[in-house]
Amino acid sequence: MNADEFRRLGHQLVDWIASYREGIEQLPVMSRVKPGEIRARLPGEPPRLGGGAASLVETIERDVLPGITHWNHPSFFAYFPSNTSYASILGDLVCAGLGAQGMSWQTSPAATEIEEVVMDWLRQMLGLSVAWTGVIQDTASTATLGALICARDKATEHRGLQHGGAPLVVYASKHAHSSVAKGASLAGFGLDYVRYVDADASHAMRPDALAAAIEADLASGARPCAIVVTAGTTNTTAFDPIDSIADLAERHGVWLHVDAAMAGTAMILPECRALWHGVERADSLVMNPHKWLGAGFDLSAYYCRDPQHLIRVMGTNPAYLRTAQDREVSNFRDWHIQLGRRFRALKLWFYILDVGVDAIRERLRRDLTNARWFADQVAANPDWEIVAPVSLQTVCIRHRSADNLAIAGRVNDSGHAYLTPSILDGQQIIRVSIGAETTERRHVEAVWRELETAAADVTQEVVLG
Repeated sequence: MNADEFRRLGHQLVDWIASYREGIEQLPVMSRVKPGEIRARLPGEPPRLGGGAASLVETIERDVLPGITHWNHPSFFAYFPSNTSYASILGDLVCAGLGAQGMSWQTSPAATEIEEVVMDWLRQMLGLSVAWTGVIQDTASTATLGALICARDKATEHRGLQHGGAPLVVYASKHAHSSVAKGASLAGFGLDYVRYVDADASHAMRPDALAAAIEADLASGARPCAIVVTAGTTNTTAFDPIDSIADLAERHGVWLHVDAAMAGTAMILPECRALWHGVERADSLVMNPHKWLGAGFDLSAYYCRDPQHLIRVMGTNPAYLRTAQDREVSNFRDWHIQLGRRFRALKLWFYILDVGVDAIRERLRRDLTNARWFADQVAANPDWEIVAPVSLQTVCIRHRSADNLAIAGRVNDSGHAYLTPSILDGQQIIRVSIGAETTERRHVEAVWRELETAAADVTQEVVLG
């Protein structure tokens, strides 16, 4: 492919993406293909001769689009939002076009310095103090793993787990994300030394239960090492009481990490910041601009209060990576696990430049208002109940008598909307997570009608046997 062919195909693909986004509402939200169906469309061997890229648009339409679940569809209410704005798409395009490798300042100075500025912009948007320094990572799972490794090395004074001593323990709410267990395992703590702390009626971690778990471990000869608090749990967007937990972390010299992967975006709204009161006392935190915000997957924002400790943990300095500027600049290869890194900051930068903070806040408030409206409809219907406090934009509901899994399945199979069934305290529930960039009130009204209709149909099927 030469530059002329690239230009021609590039224009075609940009036009196709724009048309796809314009017409996305007409598509079924969840892909309807069966396992293996997409694979069966592709040849089993690579082509010996090139030229196949000339028909990329037709290939996407035929072989890719049927197997896509449309995360930017206005009726996408599953999991959490994963918004990819137009500006973010352009950022990814420029990132790929430049082909920059940003592992060191010298390898692409703009990649480092724009990231520093954009992460500081985001810090300000979140209302965090200047005590925090940020770096872009791929996902919250990687960021949490990095935080646990930092906690481990602080506790062992960088000697690792094989120097002996008391076993190190990690604490998290019983509603914590699965990445905590994975991170603890990969960091060498072992799953036997992860304590899942009981939650209160609002599904937030109980500080008294955490205190009891810490005391029990101390009595048994174990050493508390890290606490992962969740600011917006995956199931219900519950907020662990950070300030009270920080008291325990400070008392016992334990690393405190805040997982605010989705809900961190809400802190762009000053009125939401009380939900993570005490965050300034944490050692590290992560939030995902690639969820509710709009920067496009994958882009996680990891903030720490002691970047020098992070560098001591993650840094390596072989001769082939050293440069004359090392003492003057940040080399982000030393701020996370991977060595190589893409110019991810471009898409967040483009997004903020395009939209601006005021419009971001307006959209987030729209989503919160729509979630409250939806919750009001559920509360007013005696056949349904809300099963968790509505802290932000996710509403957890269940039908009091019909099969909730069947209800969710019927809605999802219709193609008109996409929801996530889950289990909370042993009960089957339905999560309605509002926050796609193009979701308006009419889409929320429509999914409520779909749920009511599906519940009636499921009930009728039971009656008819």
